[in-house]
Parts: sequence; structure tokens; C-alpha cells
Amino acid sequence: MRTKRQLGEDIRSARRAVLVVNAHARRGRKLYGTARAGLLAAGFTLLGDHPVDRPAELERTLEAAAGSGADLVVVGGGDGTISAAARVLAHRDIAMGLLPLGTTNNFARTVGVPLDLGAAVATLASGEVVDVDLGVAGDLFFTNHVGVGLSAEVMRKAPPPLKRIAGRLAYPITALALLARHRPLRAVVRAAGREHEFLTHQLYVANGGFHAGRPITADAHADDRLLVAYPVGGPARRALLLETARNASSGERRTLGDEPFLAVGELWLETDRPARVEVDGEPRGRTPLRIGLAANALRVMAPAGTLDH
Repeated sequence: MRTKRQLGEDIRSARRAVLVVNAHARRGRKLYGTARAGLLAAGFTLLGDHPVDRPAELERTLEAAAGSGADLVVVGGGDGTISAAARVLAHRDIAMGLLPLGTTNNFARTVGVPLDLGAAVATLASGEVVDVDLGVAGDLFFTNHVGVGLSAEVMRKAPPPLKRIAGRLAYPITALALLARHRPLRAVVRAAGREHEFLTHQLYVANGGFHAGRPITADAHADDRLLVAYPVGGPARRALLLETARNASSGERRTLGDEPFLAVGELWLETDRPARVEVDGEPRGRTPLRIGLAANALRVMAPAGTLDH
């Protein structure tokens, strides 16, 4: 494995890259040509160029990109696409470049990659390689979060026609419909020799600093060796709605030391009944579940001066 400095120098000098864009999503399909032209204008040689319009082909395409001999795999898409790429590129002698083409772009925000496409391409050309942590749910890497409770039911039951018509608004619409009959979970989190119990409709375990495009806290990021577990509201349905609004409006003013955040390096999660789990927005099994960290598991091209432990 090259050092981060060596890899960064190779990217800036040789500019060998592969472009993989999720063209199944509307923004990816619309901006693929612009992204490709921007990389070529920045002096990159594209060893591969893949607008992927079938989700089932994404992992295979990413595996091929990782084995192409490129120093940089540039991935365009939303958080689901970025998470899939992170799983493929983890612990490899290659860096991931981010082109944030999603709605919330949580991981790009956490790493500090600009959301403007032109500025993101400029970061690939002049930035530096940093290491970031990945979460591990069971044996599955994730970039952003694990959700237990209502969010997992929403990801499973949001109707495809509604998603096509309403986009990401399909998820809150589905959540409101499901909440009326959703039963709260009694969740037990065991970490660092202590046990924490929550009665809630929703529990998250986050790796990084953003959820739904908003800061979780002012001091959470993807290179701090910490997971952040927190419930959203208590057993009352109204509390879930109020706490969701509070989190969205005040995250940048809160810290990991505030209630109800639990910042740990590893945890075991149980619920009073088997509960569905979503990992970065994809349904992934049920509780109980071990959630841990893979420190410095992924190399990312980030703006110069990005915090890197």
C-alpha cells in the first residue's frame, strides 16, 4: 500500500481515473456528460467510463474499476451509490473521488467535498487523500448510518410508483402513513461495559456528521473513531415528529456530550422483538446486531486541509 501522500501525488501527476456514475438516478443521468467533460478538462485520463443504468450492475462495475490500474475511482451518485462504492474500495490501494449527485449527500458533507459539481471536480484535481472510518453492521461496511425502527419499515414499504413521482418526498409521506400503526421498540444498547435502554419508534447509529442533509452534532465526523447512537423521540408518535424537527434545526448547536447521544467505538444492539434494519437506506436484516468501526478503512480525495487523523 502506498502512503496517502504517495497516492495523492500519483493522482495529481498521472491522473489515471475511472468514472462510475449511477445513471439510473435522475441527476446522475442528467449530469453524467457534464461530469465526464469536467474530468477530461481537468487533465484526467479515463481508463474506464461507466454510466450505470441498472442498479444490479453497480457492484460489478465498481469491482472492475478497482482492478483497472487507476489510482482514483470517481463515483457519481447519492448516498446509496457512495456506500456501495465504499464497500468495494475499502482497504484497497486506491482512492475514491466523490461527485455528490444525490439529494442529501451526507457522506460528501461529512468529508467536506463541495456539493457543486464543478467544485467537486476541482477537488479531485487539487485535493489530498485522507483516510476515513467506515461503520461495520454485522460484516457489512457503511458510510453513514444504521436505522432501526420506522425508517427500516419505510425503506421496505415506500411504493415504487410514489418514489418515481415524488422522489425522496416518498419517504416522509410513507413514514407518516406507517407511523399511525407503528409500535415503539424497547432497544438496549450495550457498549463499554454499560447498558442503555430506549423506548422509541426510531434509533440511529451514525458514522459521520450528517443525517438527512443536516448536521447530527457540531463535533461528529467520519474520522473520529466513534459511532453515535441516538433515539429520535420516545414512545409517543408525536415525540418522533417533534424530535425529527429539532434535530434538523439544531444539530449544528449540539455536541456528542449532549443527551441523548451515545458516542462509542462498538456496540451490541438488541430490541424487545426482532426489528428490521436499514443500512445507508437499504434493508439489511434484523436485530440483534453488532455494530463496530473499521478505522481508516477508506481513502477519499478531499479538499486540501481536511482533518485527517
